[in-house]
Amino acid sequence: MAEAHSAVAFSFSITHEGWDINYDREVLDLVWQSGVRSWKKRLARFRTGVRNGVYPAHLQSLWLVIAIAIGLHFTHRHVPFDLVNKWLTVLPGDSLQWQLTACSLAGLVVWLSICYTMRYSLKLLLMYKGWMYEKRAPGSKVALKTRLWGLCVKILATWNKPGLYSFQGSLPRLPLPSVQETMSRYLRTVRPLLDDSNYQRMERLANEFQKGIATKLQRYLVLKSWWSTNYVSDWWEEYVYLRGRGALMVNSNFYGIDAIFMHPTKVQSARAASVVNLLLQFRRTVERQELEPILVQGLVPLCSWQYERIFNTVRAPGIESDKIIHYQDSNHIVVLYRACYYKVIIYHNGRLLRPCELQIQIEHILQQREEKPQPGEELLASLTAGDRTKWAQIRQTVFAKGVNRTSLHTVESAAFVLSLDEKPFEFDLAHPEKLDQFGRYLLHGNGHDRWFDKSFTVCVGSNGRIGFNAEHTWADAAVMSHIWEMLIMGETEQRADAPVMAHVWEYIVAEEATNKRYDENGNPVGIPEFEPPTPKRLTWDLNDKVALDAIDEAHLAAQKLLNDVDLRILVHDAYGKGLMKTCRLSPDAFIQMALQLAYYRDAGKFSLTYEASMTRLFREGRTETVRPCTIESAAWVKAMLNESVSVEERVRLLNAACERHQLGYQDAMCGKGIDRHLFCLYVVSKYLEIDSPFLQEVLSEPWRLSTSQTPHGQTSKMDLKKHPNCISAGGGFGPVADDGYGVSYIVAGEDLIFFHISSKKSCGTTSSERFAQAICRALADMKHLFEEYRSLQKKGISNGAKSDKLSSK
Repeated sequence: MAEAHSAVAFSFSITHEGWDINYDREVLDLVWQSGVRSWKKRLARFRTGVRNGVYPAHLQSLWLVIAIAIGLHFTHRHVPFDLVNKWLTVLPGDSLQWQLTACSLAGLVVWLSICYTMRYSLKLLLMYKGWMYEKRAPGSKVALKTRLWGLCVKILATWNKPGLYSFQGSLPRLPLPSVQETMSRYLRTVRPLLDDSNYQRMERLANEFQKGIATKLQRYLVLKSWWSTNYVSDWWEEYVYLRGRGALMVNSNFYGIDAIFMHPTKVQSARAASVVNLLLQFRRTVERQELEPILVQGLVPLCSWQYERIFNTVRAPGIESDKIIHYQDSNHIVVLYRACYYKVIIYHNGRLLRPCELQIQIEHILQQREEKPQPGEELLASLTAGDRTKWAQIRQTVFAKGVNRTSLHTVESAAFVLSLDEKPFEFDLAHPEKLDQFGRYLLHGNGHDRWFDKSFTVCVGSNGRIGFNAEHTWADAAVMSHIWEMLIMGETEQRADAPVMAHVWEYIVAEEATNKRYDENGNPVGIPEFEPPTPKRLTWDLNDKVALDAIDEAHLAAQKLLNDVDLRILVHDAYGKGLMKTCRLSPDAFIQMALQLAYYRDAGKFSLTYEASMTRLFREGRTETVRPCTIESAAWVKAMLNESVSVEERVRLLNAACERHQLGYQDAMCGKGIDRHLFCLYVVSKYLEIDSPFLQEVLSEPWRLSTSQTPHGQTSKMDLKKHPNCISAGGGFGPVADDGYGVSYIVAGEDLIFFHISSKKSCGTTSSERFAQAICRALADMKHLFEEYRSLQKKGISNGAKSDKLSSK
């Protein structure tokens, strides 16, 4: 109870002598500062809310419109619709004061009409997606319609500098495809996976579904698409993530790795302090909406909704369904070191702590090496790694009151969690196993040194390298950054998406690369202005059998899960996007075809392949599935394994496969995907208690090859020409299927690609190392294919020139 008493800032008692009042001035001062900061944030949110509400119009233009209304009225000219006189009829008088009031109200009405006309005009323009399908190959021209559209969008969207959420009201809703279109696309994607008899069976099921209950299910989706902001996102979050009862660790959470060619400091406390400070600066830009929204080609905005839940967010377990809790404000982070938890205040004297001040706090924690975990504390975080229902049950009993509830709330309401690891995060091209271990540290750690429920945990190795582990529900992981400019291999590649955590991470890397943040000793620059608040050790009361048994059970389950992970991080430096550009193929399509070839060689068959695409061109859009295994890709793979097929034919088939992949991705981005529509139809069927053999089979198909591309170059500060070493190695995730592979990749440069390959050791048919070798072989074969093709072309040109010369003679 001593901790509880020390937390009381104010108390009073009544005695026979009168009132006895006790208070702690320092604690009350902290409470006062916290309240002032919260009110400032509320006022700032209100101000930015008003600004966003009238965007793309400018807030200051209101005074201009009112001035014009006053000028027109007092020069005896009518304001449109005679609004001034109409207002005067309802106002209590017609004196000068009331005339000015009437002019102001009339100006306000006209101004709001202009604002909403501009907003809905922009919304109508953003519904047009023809620009996505425009060709940019040499000699091709952009359609006049698209050029006029681009001019109109540029006028409306860029004349007034937008805030982070300024475009939210102008983004169109995700369109709902027709059942017929989805069935047609679906049957085409499964054709290479099924033999004739199974395909005919699936075709029959699809036709029965389309002509039967699909019509009724679609009507409900039409209603939902009209009523809700996005007909997919809320159900996707609830049923795919929050209702999942399996472990978050490995199965759901994902990780991101440091810029491995940079090592700005080897001092753990210095790097941790710098990263914490940069993250808090990023949080402030999000809260103030000073972060610029991402515009595709500097023109088309992406939805910024996911940025709201980066910080101060936790996934709280429930018996049947978890829930996402987002706290409006948090003035602390939680640091996990040697299985002990510390609360670290990040504000003092009305401002954020600087890196040199944060280092003092972190050094204080690192000096507590003699501190021993309390009973149950060492393995406590295992609860967040295990079964969700069991975690919810123990939370409702052991963590429902007292110090456990207080400490748990401190962890869950923190801006984020910082884990100070005792092991180094290493990278050495000569020893690839070190990078593999780096990835394992971030994906799962030891099973109890990451708080897997938090939106993200920052991990800092003993040698100063960093990474993160992020929960998946609140935002999307690394999704494909492929868009039409990328397909035509222009020198400037524009990103069509920006996974939120990738954006945050890139911000940190760019800031450390472009600004001097460390002195010659590796410590943060600057001199502390005051002694920062001392970190406070969190206390737990877990010394009972129920709590300890639950923690031990979760720990054993976590160990079994993490020990089954087979992770391989492949550094492919034979070539990168430079060679792919010379082939005039999209790097993403090129790599996806390599993965198809590698998987066929590894498994001896084609498999349903998942590639994440984004739908953030629409409001509250998240992801859609691209299916890279197509009729065209299967034909090319078979041609590569058939020695009788000519080089020219193989290249032709590869080009056709990449074009089909491009079209599939464009359709997915434009709301013409397959899987999210089928998922929502399935949810409606469950609500209506209608069984569909077709939907049951489709939704139960395993994704044995799940892939995703990590983008880069999302911030203007990330200039890879000036700072080529600040490219991240990307990140990865666990395998989606027990007998499959999870593959995340990042095209890191002209001659560098990172692949993060995961599988399960318990599966006898998969091996991450073997699949990495298959990828290398496939990429080498594709390079050799184009070298042969160019050689044949040169010979053909040379022979043609000789023939022309002989003819002239």
